[in-house]
Amino acid sequence: MNNPTLCTICRWATVLGFLLGTAAVSDGQIYDPVQWRLELHPAETSPKSTVLGRLTATIEEGWHVYSTTTPEGIALDLSVADSDAISDWRAYQPDPEIVYDPNFQAEVEWYTGKVEFLLELDVSDAASGTQTIEARVRYGACDPRQCLPPKRKSASAALRISPGFSAAAIEIPDGYQPARRNEVAQSATNRADVATRSAQTADYQSEDRGLVGFSLLALVAGIAAILTPCVFPMIPIYMGSFMSGGERPWGAVLKQAGVFCLGVIVLFTAIGGAMSAFLGPFGLSQIGSNAWVNLLIAGVMFTFAFSMLGAFEITLPSSWTTGASARSTGSGVIATLMLSLVFTLASFACTGPFIGSVLAGSVATGGAAFPVIGMAMFSTGLSAPFFVLALFPALMNRLPRSGGWLATSKRAAGIVIVAIGLKYLGNVDQVFGWGFLTRERFLAIWIVLFAAAGLYLWGIIRLADDGPMQGIGLVRLGIGGALLALAITLIPGMFGGRLGELDAHVPEASSAGALASGGGGGLSWMKDDLDGATATARAEGKTLLISFTGYACSNCKWMKSNMFTKPEVIELLQDMVLVELYTDGLDEKSALHQELQISKFRSSSIPFYALVRLDGSVAATFSGQTRDTEEFVGFLSSAS
Repeated sequence: MNNPTLCTICRWATVLGFLLGTAAVSDGQIYDPVQWRLELHPAETSPKSTVLGRLTATIEEGWHVYSTTTPEGIALDLSVADSDAISDWRAYQPDPEIVYDPNFQAEVEWYTGKVEFLLELDVSDAASGTQTIEARVRYGACDPRQCLPPKRKSASAALRISPGFSAAAIEIPDGYQPARRNEVAQSATNRADVATRSAQTADYQSEDRGLVGFSLLALVAGIAAILTPCVFPMIPIYMGSFMSGGERPWGAVLKQAGVFCLGVIVLFTAIGGAMSAFLGPFGLSQIGSNAWVNLLIAGVMFTFAFSMLGAFEITLPSSWTTGASARSTGSGVIATLMLSLVFTLASFACTGPFIGSVLAGSVATGGAAFPVIGMAMFSTGLSAPFFVLALFPALMNRLPRSGGWLATSKRAAGIVIVAIGLKYLGNVDQVFGWGFLTRERFLAIWIVLFAAAGLYLWGIIRLADDGPMQGIGLVRLGIGGALLALAITLIPGMFGGRLGELDAHVPEASSAGALASGGGGGLSWMKDDLDGATATARAEGKTLLISFTGYACSNCKWMKSNMFTKPEVIELLQDMVLVELYTDGLDEKSALHQELQISKFRSSSIPFYALVRLDGSVAATFSGQTRDTEEFVGFLSSAS
């Protein structure tokens, strides 16, 4: 009871519990940075007249609330309570700020500071006396890192109704638009009408799709990291320390294994949390398509991959593990947590490549929560065997023996990580315009790498320091076959064929190749020539489609390869002049295109599409990637 470490932990746990408890006791006690006030003009009127209600929201610095028409986010809901004095009402909102919100990974409409909403109130013909008018709101307040639970509030004001009183007519000032409830499924036409939505430059997918897919990949990476020489041999050693020769009760073993796994998950998740906090949500969203960041990610990938292939060893200083090992003896909670720290540090030499891949993927994805969730899923997969074996001790005897297959799996994983690093290097090549990693060369290297990994798992390819050849199990046979199948499916891409989802991650085909194979729908795109495209559109009497795109933008490539090849989309685009304006290059044109997109369309997201009429007016805009063909067709159809 006098353990100073335990006392310190208890004190911190008490403080943390107090902070969490005071933040979430009940809805009435949740911190609210928004205050509402209602004023009526005039405060005295006559029956059958119209009164203007001014509903003012005062928002603390650093916070914001969303509009009633925001396409994403927690939409504001305005209403007026039922009253015998009011026969009908209409709400108006000021023009909102249009920005990229890291909380929702999408473009939103929001308000900051002090904002005034207007309520046009029709007084009933039978109303008289002093009446209380109540405006009701439902909203969610957010800052750049978090959103508070939606709240319902009301604001009231007194209205005196006197027959015979002469009230002046009211007018809705400029800069206001009708407010409406946010629809769950916004139509394509409505989305196209929002012509000035804005976003920070980001290569993002919708959060639900991107988060689920990324989480699964991180979990698979954690499971794959088990099959490395630094982790797999430690499983029976650690499980042996839990079981103590079978003398301890099963419940005690299960408890210690659970604490051990929880410690591993917390430690790895802290790495992701530290990265997210260091870069910030906006930092993560902005750097995913940056050339220098892609170059750094490629360097990290290649470093870890060559380490796994045996070129050199990545090890941590022994002093890092010595202190933790000294405190990891015993079966108590503190000792078990220290044991999980020893495991985390000792396994870094082999898990480092997987950690680097997960963190690099989280940065490229651009979500503030992705590093934390990715590391949590990775560590869950890594620690799962310890808890499963504690649940079913008999499985210990069925574990395969450590041997040469561990080195084989490690080297095969190293080959695959080289291929992943090449993807980021390809982005750098395109942004800088080196022209070395063309689509054909890139795919040729990928084919060789994936085929080599598969053949190595099958034992057909051997390295000089490999041990004696062992039999191939079903797992190695299956994974090797999958890698070889992937290599074969890449071959048509070298000759201009489309690769579906993979097109988002490989360089685009050359113009000639694309037109020959139907890539991009056989459409003719003008590149970085807005003046020429505008002149052509006017001369031919066609609508101009401007595509703001990027060399390192995976979603841009996906849209061009998969959406612009749909027959119904091609049919509409045949009557348009198409121009691509690249915004992420290092040349002067890219900088000018960025300025144009921000100044004219109040947006810097990519991909971003704008339909421009012959008179130069904007018919509609569309931002981001979509897999809904009808939605995109609706956008294109709005030009007519």
